[in-house]
Amino acid sequence: MSVTNILIGLLPMIGWGVFPVLTGYFGGKPVNQIIGATYGTLLGAIVVALFTQTPLLSGKEFLFTFLSGAAWSFGQIFVFYAFTEMGVSRTMPISTGFQLIGASLWGVFVLGEWSTGMAKAIGFFAIFLIIIGVYLTTYTENKNQTSTGTNGSKALKGVGLVLIAEVGYLAYSAFPQAVEVSGFEAFLPQGLGMAVVATIFAFATKSNRSSKPYRTKSSYTNIISGLFFALAALSYLISARPEVNGLATGFTLSQMNVILATLGGIYVLHEKKTSKEMVAVLSGLALVVIAGIITAFIK
Repeated sequence: MSVTNILIGLLPMIGWGVFPVLTGYFGGKPVNQIIGATYGTLLGAIVVALFTQTPLLSGKEFLFTFLSGAAWSFGQIFVFYAFTEMGVSRTMPISTGFQLIGASLWGVFVLGEWSTGMAKAIGFFAIFLIIIGVYLTTYTENKNQTSTGTNGSKALKGVGLVLIAEVGYLAYSAFPQAVEVSGFEAFLPQGLGMAVVATIFAFATKSNRSSKPYRTKSSYTNIISGLFFALAALSYLISARPEVNGLATGFTLSQMNVILATLGGIYVLHEKKTSKEMVAVLSGLALVVIAGIITAFIK
């Protein structure tokens, strides 16, 4: 693996690591964040399509890639709500852990990966490490009130929101597998699906409509966060190519975004931790990263 390929593989980590920190920094309600994030991603996808002259998909290929983006928006809305319950620094390790577990189980039970007994033993051990790591990142020194103001009930609600979100994230990855399209071809329909769901969500409830999201500054500043997501998604499509890093390694490298996102939540968004909580968070991150690397190299 060349240094160039590794650097390409780390670009998604940067984009997806900065993305949640920026949405927290720009603020706004989940409706403002999802509008800005998806419109920014769509803008990036349009620029890429024009620059690469990628033909627009049609028929089944368009439908499945469109649904892929729609599923991501569905999941991301729940993650934005989770941010409000327990912050970026607690949400992102949980989300990443769930995604690694979901991707692994999908590969085993649907795609037939980890075919040998040894592979399954190593793989499920890695999943066990992820579960322990995620648990450590949720550690609170004061069970009634954390230093970030998150109590146990809010944390439990946040975990539930992230768990629902993983359904959307899994569908985001699974739908394109049902059709044979390149990543570049899928990018624009995915962006359209994301933006359509965000627009529907903006008018879906009375509270969203009354907040007038299209007249709120954060809906537009969050377009910048969407451009970072687009950068991550595009570089991941390149990284996952067999001649670059491949799907397994590319996915694992991209999931290292959890390090940037978690530490960004603590140091940029000032989601304070006690010294014991910091030790637990760093230990949990280390386990999630190690387990992610293990799953990438299981044959």
